[in-house]
Amino acid sequence: MRANVTGASESGREAAQPPKLARKRLNRRGRYHLVVIGGGTAGLVSAAIAAQLGASVALIEAHRMGGDCLNYGCVPSKALIATARVRALQQRCNAFGLPPSAQPPIDFGQVLASMRHLQARIAVHDSPDRFRSLGVDVYLGRARFAGPDKVVVGAECLRFRRAIIATGARPRIPNVPGLRSEMCLTNESVFSLAEFPRRLAVLGAGPVGCELAQVFARFGSEVALIETEHGVLPRDERDAAELVRQGLERDGVRVLCCGRSLRVEETRDGLRLDLHSHGKEIAYTCDRILIATGRTPNVECLDLEAAGVAYEVGKGVQVDDRLRTTNRRIYAAGDVCGHYQFTHAADAMARIAVTNALFFGRRRLSKLVIPWCTYTDPELGHVGLTRSQAEERGIRFDEIVQPLEGVDRAVLDRDSEGFVRVLVRRGSDRILGATAVGGGAGEMICQLSLALTHGIGLRQFAATVFPYPTRAEAVRKLGDAYLRSRLTPGVRRLIGLLLQVFG
Repeated sequence: MRANVTGASESGREAAQPPKLARKRLNRRGRYHLVVIGGGTAGLVSAAIAAQLGASVALIEAHRMGGDCLNYGCVPSKALIATARVRALQQRCNAFGLPPSAQPPIDFGQVLASMRHLQARIAVHDSPDRFRSLGVDVYLGRARFAGPDKVVVGAECLRFRRAIIATGARPRIPNVPGLRSEMCLTNESVFSLAEFPRRLAVLGAGPVGCELAQVFARFGSEVALIETEHGVLPRDERDAAELVRQGLERDGVRVLCCGRSLRVEETRDGLRLDLHSHGKEIAYTCDRILIATGRTPNVECLDLEAAGVAYEVGKGVQVDDRLRTTNRRIYAAGDVCGHYQFTHAADAMARIAVTNALFFGRRRLSKLVIPWCTYTDPELGHVGLTRSQAEERGIRFDEIVQPLEGVDRAVLDRDSEGFVRVLVRRGSDRILGATAVGGGAGEMICQLSLALTHGIGLRQFAATVFPYPTRAEAVRKLGDAYLRSRLTPGVRRLIGLLLQVFG
């Protein structure tokens, strides 16, 4: 979970506490300024901001504080990705001038224990006790609306001036013949496996599917990654996603794109998957099936009808551009709205919802610039428009590309596969979108996201001094490349004449 007040770190974890504002606390039978339903990223951010600004806040969580990110998402997956990356580096010792390293089988139990230790370190910051220390009344139980301005949790009835629904989403199990839910692993169960899967099928080649397929392949599983669309990471630029596909296959993942007519059958040897892929009939037998085919917003059991909140099963709570629901008292943020299902997007949406709900703000969801990154090896990050989106909108643009093989730090790290590409509006240095693929892509996209959000053009990157050697130099080199592109033959002739006159 990530966030808190302006200038604070994730969910206020390490933030200096702001001066305590005069706060008129209401008792539990009174009316809260804000009731937040859901203790994941969006809910924790909303509650922390509102409480630290002086509002009386109730936070309701039905399961585990921290939500998906802490318990089933970013935190455990990135811990395993880091472990898998170390193991992969051990296999590349020769590239670094070191003798080959022995590769004994991993102790999967020990790997998971290390992951849980890290989870526990982070979980403290998302705990009920920490939020109570901020002045938030924390209720552990299932919430349901009992009217347009009240919520019931257990035996308590909480009245509110404003509320934020932040109940998140859950894995969506696809309708596949022969597939039953008890056969499936999801992000909610894969991190608590009792046995290491020797053979694993992953359904869905989005970010979660690609990341976990690579992790288990690097740990020693035989992995098949199955995607119904053409190529992995269908939302990303095709040439960048192709480098990710090559990276997965180098690690032993069998990538089966355009997988059609999938069927599952239990056999004596395991779970047999039959499908069509690129005109071929393929059969693959595995021990476990990991589902990574999307998420369904959690709207059931909330009695949203009692509050006058419109929603659609499978799509989530209906909100306007200010994240207000059809009940003017109630807002929603995070995955429950069906928009941008990323932790950092839930954080940003929570800030909009709190500002608009409590302080008559007019902040808009459509104004957000939302980057994303898939933490495979190579990483793939993106922000802004893709080439196809720019073309669909009739925007004339130029592409500026910096291959990582031209960045000294990437070469020295023996990790120079990939590129950074920026789209600029034709005739200017204004950034429309950017894609980075390769080591450190996520960090480079952060810089380009800052530039896109605040209107910083490529000229300013060229005029900025970056430390050498860093991967971030790739972004500065994009600025240099833009300036070189402005040196047309006519400009060169003019410069030549000036040098003759004043030389």
